[in-house]
Amino acid sequence: MNDTFLKACRGEKTEYTPIWIMRQAGRYLPQYQKVRGKVDFLTLCKTPELAAEVTIQPIDILKVDAAILFSDILIPVEAMGMDLEFHEKKGPVLSPALRDEGTVKKLSVPDPEDKMKFVMDTIRLLRKELAGRVPLIGFSGAPFTTATYMIEGSTSKNFLNTKRMIFQSPDLYRSLMDKITATVTEYLKAQIKAGAQAVQLFDTWGGIFSPQDFRDYALSYVKKVITELKTWQHSEKIPPVPIIYFVGETAGLLEEIKTSGADVHGIDWRINLDDAIKRIGSNAIVQGNLDPIALFLPQNKIEQRVKDILGRASSAQGHIFNLGHGVLPETPPDNVIALVEMVHNYSRK
Repeated sequence: MNDTFLKACRGEKTEYTPIWIMRQAGRYLPQYQKVRGKVDFLTLCKTPELAAEVTIQPIDILKVDAAILFSDILIPVEAMGMDLEFHEKKGPVLSPALRDEGTVKKLSVPDPEDKMKFVMDTIRLLRKELAGRVPLIGFSGAPFTTATYMIEGSTSKNFLNTKRMIFQSPDLYRSLMDKITATVTEYLKAQIKAGAQAVQLFDTWGGIFSPQDFRDYALSYVKKVITELKTWQHSEKIPPVPIIYFVGETAGLLEEIKTSGADVHGIDWRINLDDAIKRIGSNAIVQGNLDPIALFLPQNKIEQRVKDILGRASSAQGHIFNLGHGVLPETPPDNVIALVEMVHNYSRK
């Protein structure tokens, strides 16, 4: 059992710095492309044998210290009652976009084992196939980031419809967020019951807010999810499962983020890691924070960046190396393999 990742999540001493990579299973790997060539993206997510296969690929190829469930943050949105499609060049399209009370009222809080059983089946299959080689991370979109897709109907540059609902129809926004928060909470509980050994909340679009608005309209719902998960684990006598909270564009929000209740804070690349640690506190357990585009550098330059991040992370109670966002499809796989080796080698020294 390689439990280095879990030890780092708990702030325990490790022999080296563990590394996993957001979107480590994906389009940059030829092995993934081969599987993906057989089915569309949603079918891949919903077929446990295939989802497990592409989840395990990075463990074999990259030698990372954790597997992350292959799925998508919008799977629960479909289960709540929205139509979901993925288009190659446009990304996700959800319909009807939620803009009024009628569309919000139609949403349900689904039973994960009923509406998203394929996710839990994938987790159960992965625990069997991984056989303790590395821990398995489950995940969900955080409530706010999930809401942006539901309100906008797709990705957005300025999130006009989302912010307009927040500021002009606050009761409608709250009723939507209450449903999403309950859905995310039950979804993560089901993943933990199925065998996820850590979970990550992705708040990719949390950074669009001012600190005050982030506290009121995004963080408050994350706190509800984390509090409920920890209370439930305690009451059910389930050993604590580390919770990671990742927010895109973290630099302006660290004082708020550190109050989330998460065990690990994901840091993007727009701030030096030692500065982030100072603002979170010396007992911080952090994850990050190489710029994904830095993987296009020559390997000797990547090496310099790895050493710099490892040095800056030394003041934290725990550190998990990762990118500051997901690996891009055009990234050279050899550079990702080299990155993992560098992190392992230099952190041992």
